[in-house]
Amino acid sequence: MKISGFTIIRNAILYDFQIVESIRSVLDLVDEFVVVAGDSIDETDLLLAQIDSPKLKIIKTSWDIAKYSSGGMIYANQTDIALKACSGDWCVYLQSDEVMHHDSLETVRRACEKYLNNPKVEGFVLKYVHVYGDYNHYIDALHLAYPREVRIVRNLPDIHSWRDAQSFRFIKDFDYKDYWQKEHTRKLRCVLLDAYIFHYGWSRDPRCMVGKVREQVSMHEPGGRDWPDTDYFDYGNLNYMPVLKRSHPRAMEERIARFNWHNFVRYEGKRPDMPKKFKWKYRILNLIESRLLGGRTIGGFKNYKLVK
Repeated sequence: MKISGFTIIRNAILYDFQIVESIRSVLDLVDEFVVVAGDSIDETDLLLAQIDSPKLKIIKTSWDIAKYSSGGMIYANQTDIALKACSGDWCVYLQSDEVMHHDSLETVRRACEKYLNNPKVEGFVLKYVHVYGDYNHYIDALHLAYPREVRIVRNLPDIHSWRDAQSFRFIKDFDYKDYWQKEHTRKLRCVLLDAYIFHYGWSRDPRCMVGKVREQVSMHEPGGRDWPDTDYFDYGNLNYMPVLKRSHPRAMEERIARFNWHNFVRYEGKRPDMPKKFKWKYRILNLIESRLLGGRTIGGFKNYKLVK
């Protein structure tokens, strides 16, 4: 059995991506790790060079934003390039701000071995912790942050990245034009694992975060709304968010120790700009889903079919 890891990255330093920690978190699990590195304007290439591993396979690309100009499809296109360069039986996808917890590696390995010769299983769904603001808080509203997602897929030619690289779908004879298409697609048959990915997309230097948000908006809504011209992103009063009590992945220890943007986060004043989270309807719904349903959402979108 062979396991591949894969991801995409562009402007890792400019936008403070945890790409080094992300890759290192699964190097002991995978036999190779494919990185599709886009046309950065910073020193992302030098950053990747810090990962001194023969498992690393870097593919340089130039983003065709004109062709994939809306809906964040450029992210799916680049992810597809990385996926198709994988040679493993299973392919583990980590976005460049996602880090797998060290306690989950063996769980993933055993699952890949167990279902290797079971064609009914096309992928695995992993659980999420969405860290927010500093490294001590997280998002607990399940309708604002996906609690689970497909992050491991079988290496089949008709499995592709989907939408804005949110997930994956089986797309027969895909023409690589519309990553949001629903016709001639189907959800993957997956097994839910008790394995965790920590998502740090909303926990990075606020001075870099504001630029990342601007770019993300432009990739989804070209010519659309403008993000306010500010020097840093305001995460809001972090005391409104629950305190993270579980341990971070070991791969994040050095980065967390270097935390140096205390002056750009706050613990008083206005709450975070997450209106749904603070409405009673969503508070009650979140309580039911997290306490009684074990994290399963009521009416939430799931891009997979769970199998036993």
